[in-house]
Amino acid sequence: MTISEMNFFQRMVYIVQQYGMSLLEGAGTTMAIAIICTLLGCVIGFAVGLVQTIEPHKNSNIVKRAILKVVKFILTAYVEVFRGTPMMLQAAFIYYGTAQVFGINLGMWSAAIIIVSVNTGAYMAETVRGGILSIDPGQREGARAIGMSQFQTMLLVILPQSLRNIMPQIGNNLIINIKDTCVLSIIGTVELFFTFRSISGALYTYFEAATVTMIIYFILTFACSRLLRWIENRMDGPANFDLATGDTLAFTSGLVRYDEKRGGTH
Repeated sequence: MTISEMNFFQRMVYIVQQYGMSLLEGAGTTMAIAIICTLLGCVIGFAVGLVQTIEPHKNSNIVKRAILKVVKFILTAYVEVFRGTPMMLQAAFIYYGTAQVFGINLGMWSAAIIIVSVNTGAYMAETVRGGILSIDPGQREGARAIGMSQFQTMLLVILPQSLRNIMPQIGNNLIINIKDTCVLSIIGTVELFFTFRSISGALYTYFEAATVTMIIYFILTFACSRLLRWIENRMDGPANFDLATGDTLAFTSGLVRYDEKRGGTH
C-alpha cells in the first residue's frame, strides 16, 4: 500500500514508524535549547532587573549618578528592542549579521543559545523588576534597621520573596521557549519544527505530520507545566504549620492554618 492510498490515521502511524527517532531527536534538541536558554535568560534577567531597581544613594557624587543613568538607559534600550521585535528577525539579524559584519560564523548551538537567551533575558528583566518592586518597602526597611547591608538585604530578604512571586512567569517563559524554538529553523537549527518541515516536504503529508508534531509539542509543554506547578506548590510550604517559641512561660505552640478566604490565620 502506497502512502497515497492510506487514510489519515494510517499516514500518522507511518510517519511515527519511519521518522519516530528523528522526531524524538528534534524534540530533545528543542527541550535542551529551551531549558538552557531559560536558565541563562533568568540570569540575564535577574542581573538587568537588579540594576534597573538600584536607586542612587543621596550622598552619591554626580559621576556615579551619571554612570548609573547611562547604564540604565542602555539596559532599557536592550529590553525594549528585544521585546519589541520578533525573535525570528532577531535570529536572522544575529546569525547572519555576526558573520557579515564581524566575520564570526556561529555554530548551530551557539547561535540558538545566544538568540533565545538574550530574548528571554529581556522579558525576564521586566519580570524581575516588577517582582522586586512588588515586595513591601517595610521588608527592606526592617532589614536595614537590624544592620543588614544593601547587598545582604537584596540577597537574603528581597530576592527570595521575589523569586516566589515571579516563579509562574519563569515557567511561562520555559513553555514559550519550547514553542518559540521553531523560529530557529530559519538559521538551520535541527529542532522539532525543522524535522516536521523535512518530513512534510518529503512525503507531502502536511496535515498528518503537523498533527503528530503538535501532539509532541503538547506533551512537552503539558509535562513542564505540571512539573512547574508542583515546584510552585513546594515553594509555598505546607498549609498547616507549627508555631514555636523559646519562651517557656508562654505556651503558643500549636497548629495554625492560613485562611485564604478571610486573609488571616486561625
